[in-house]
This record gives sequence, structure tokens and C-alpha cells, in this order.
Amino acid sequence: QVQLVESGGGLVQAGGSLRLSCVASGRTFSAYAMGWFRQAPGKERVVVATISRGGGSAYYADSVKGRFAISRDNAKNTVYLQMNSLKPEDTAVYYCAAETVAGAYGYWGLGTQVTVSS
Repeated sequence: QVQLVESGGGLVQAGGSLRLSCVASGRTFSAYAMGWFRQAPGKERVVVATISRGGGSAYYADSVKGRFAISRDNAKNTVYLQMNSLKPEDTAVYYCAAETVAGAYGYWGLGTQVTVSS
């Protein structure tokens, strides 16, 4: 089992920045690729960014490329999402998740709310 706890969400004006953190406990954090997902009101949950187990490879959704950066610190069992140049359409609940099977995320946090005002 892996427990994931997100933090760092909040209310920010358009153009501002936030840094989300996700701390993992339980099994070896470095054994898992990690991802950040988001779900806006009335919409399905979608992937935002993913990072490989060692941190050397990352993927970004087109909507956040050049604005968001995912990183991880395996010594601290933490994955981060730096969000810059935020837009109102980035408003959502953000979740971190651990990839348990290739392409499938089996462990999820409870999420943190990000609200971007115009």
C-alpha cells in the first residue's frame, strides 16, 4: 500500500504560480512512476503530467506544456508540480497518483483544490 497526501493548492490570480506537493508513505516511493491529474467541475479527470521512477523522463499534457513542471525527490518521498502562468481554465482538483501497472495508476491521493481567478 502507498498513501499519498497532496498539499499546496489554493486561490490565486491569473498569471500567478502555485507549487503542489505530494508526500508518499508506505512502500518504496522510488519504485513508482508518479503522475499529477486534475478534474474540473463537470469534467472527467485528466492527466496533467507524469514522471518516471528516477525523475529522468516526464510527460506533459499539451494544455500545460511550458507552464507546469513536474519533479520528484525520492529521498523525501515527494513529487512536486510547479505551476506558473496559471489560467482560469486550470481551476480543478489536483490529484497525485502512483503507477502500479504500466499505464495504470492504482494509488491516489484525496486531491487539493486549485482555483484561478480572472
